[in-house]
Formats: sequence, structure tokens, C-alpha cells
Amino acid sequence: MHNTIVTLKKGEGRTLKSGGAWIYDNEIDSILGNFENGDIVTIHDFDGYFMGYGFINTKSKITVRIMSRYKDHPITKEFLQERVRAAWEYRKQVIDTSSCRIIFGEADWMPGLVVDKFSDVLVVESLALGIDKLKPFILDTLVRILKEDGITIRGIYERSDAKVREQEGLPRHKGFIGEPFDTKVEIVENGVKYIVDVQDGQKTGFFLDQKNNRAAIQKLCRDKKVLDCFTHTGSFALNAGIAGASSVLGVDASELGVRQAEENARLNHLEDRVRFRCADVFDLLPALETQGEKYDVVILDPPAFTKSRQATKNAVKGYREINLRGLKLVKDGGFLATCSCSHFMDPELFAKTIREAARGAHKRLRQVEFHTQAPDHPILWAAEESYYLKFYVFQVCEEK
Repeated sequence: MHNTIVTLKKGEGRTLKSGGAWIYDNEIDSILGNFENGDIVTIHDFDGYFMGYGFINTKSKITVRIMSRYKDHPITKEFLQERVRAAWEYRKQVIDTSSCRIIFGEADWMPGLVVDKFSDVLVVESLALGIDKLKPFILDTLVRILKEDGITIRGIYERSDAKVREQEGLPRHKGFIGEPFDTKVEIVENGVKYIVDVQDGQKTGFFLDQKNNRAAIQKLCRDKKVLDCFTHTGSFALNAGIAGASSVLGVDASELGVRQAEENARLNHLEDRVRFRCADVFDLLPALETQGEKYDVVILDPPAFTKSRQATKNAVKGYREINLRGLKLVKDGGFLATCSCSHFMDPELFAKTIREAARGAHKRLRQVEFHTQAPDHPILWAAEESYYLKFYVFQVCEEK
């Protein structure tokens, strides 16, 4: 079992030795034994010391992803069942599980696999060849474990259509796993109803990682005039509306997103107070400023402006610009909620960028709250890439 042996070069495997899951192609000295890409292999240090079991793919720069670090814990069906059960048991302790992320890749020690639960539907994203091979068994196990808690899954949809799959030599793929079903799924989160489009929505259809952050803005929005930028399918805007905001404007560049947001507003009987506009936020914010508009609460939830370390400098400009423009639209004593979902925009860089924007807008910021992603997206301290969402709420004061 796991007969192929991957041996590291002397002095390599730093990520692995500090608790991470990845071994890069340039860290490997030799691979002994017959294998197919996607197979489970045994990893040794340069001196033959056992390091763990993982799956291999020589087409990927991340050649091995570790799943087990103990010699007497080979990757068997029993091992995988324990991993899946542990992931679900953890969610039951930390989050409302009516809709949540059940498996979060490396942070659940199942590298490359994401499984989101939207009510009674699962959406799966597989980003690595090895986990692709294990996926059918993992999903069957998960459905069975949920059934033990009285949860019947009526369908599974695969959204393995991210570009990053190509780096693994894998085709992008989406479609039903098992019987087809209606891919518009109604969920309830923080008292707000949404229709989640698991087939054509962004990523897996809905951004569950902001659940607690959406709840955090509710207490600020009663009787307030609110602007929600990059609203996607209306989530922050609808949380403001349900909390009793007097008026909410949600803005997104996607016509599909805006149509879905309007549908969600009707679903919650908020269409009289929560309106949406299809526009480029970078163009709209200066226009609103010119018109003399002011808001009690401005929310900025942009997409990741950078997917790589190389593009971070341009991303900083983007974050600085929207925060500067957003700050200028907040009434004295009002609130700005602002976030970044890019792993490469690290917490220090994001804080520095906001500070520069505040200086440029001549505003003083008082930090009210700071959050990361919801706990069903746990941050594994040994895996930096698992920490990506930074969310601030500030009171915005005129310089006095």
C-alpha cells in the first residue's frame, strides 16, 4: 500500500515541516516505484525519515499534497470516513449548518476539495487530481453521515470549473453528480431568504464566508440610508433591508447578479426599500460624490482584485481607490464596512491601504469591529492560503 516513495532534497520541505500540506516539484529529489498521477504515495525526507502520505501529480507545480502525517494512518476508506465525520462535527459546533461550507480543502485536511451545503443540496469543487479520484467515496460518505442527523440531500452539483484546475492538467467541468434537480435553491441566512443559483452563480453559487459579517452590519442599519457596493446577489443590501434600513442601493457590474438580487429582494418583501443598479462601482462612486450624495452606511465587498503575488501592486491601487471614494460618501459619524477576500492582500497591507485612503479622504477612522471569514471556513495556521478574508467596520469622522 502507498508503495511509491517520494524523497525530498536535503533542506527542502519547509512548508511541509511547518505544518503545511504542499510539496513543490523543485523540492523533490527522487520518485521510486510505479504510479499513476493521482495515486497515493509515501513521502520521505532526504535521509529516509517518514514524512507522510499524500497524492501525487507530476503535471502540477504542487506535486504532492499531504493527507496524513502518521505512518500507522494510511489513506484508507476508514481514514476518509473519519476525516469527513470530523469536518461535519466541527461545523455543528461552530455555525448554523442549514447552509454552510462542510469541507474547506487543506483546512479540513482534504486538500483541493470544497463542499458547500445549501439547504438540502451539496455543491462540490475539486481542484486536484488525487482528491478527484477520492471524491465519489467522500461524497457518498458525507451524504450518509448527514442522513444520520436526519438531513436528506436531494442532489449534488459539481462546480469544478475554476481555471486553476488547468494547472493540474485537469479539464474544467460542471454538472450534476447523480440525478438532475432544480438548481435554484432557496436558503435562509440571518433571517434573509435567497435563491442560490448553484449552476450559474459565482464560485459555488453564494459566498457563505461572509455570514457573520453580514449579521454584524444589521445592527448599524436601522432607519439608515445604505450603499452596498459589489452587491453580487444582494446579500449585504438585504441584511441592511431586513434590519430596517430606510433605503438601500446595491450596485454590481453583473446584470445577472443584479437580476438575482432583485429577485431576492422580492422574496423578502423588501423591493420598496432595497433597490439595485447595474453599474461599474469605480465609475459610480465619483458620480455619486459629484451629485452630493451622502450615506449613513457604505459597504465595500469587492471581488479579489489579485489572484497572484505579482498583481498585488495594482490591487492595492484598486482597494485604495474604492475605499477613498467610499469614505467620501459617508456622513460624519456614519459607518464604513470594508473587506478584502484576496489571500495576497495580507492583513498588514490591507490595513495600510485603508489608512492611506482615509488620509486621502481627510477622514478619521474609529475601528468598531474586525472579522475574518466565518468559522465554517477555518483558518489553518500552518496553511497561509486558508486565511483570506479581512472585514472591518469603521466609524467615519470628519477631521476636527
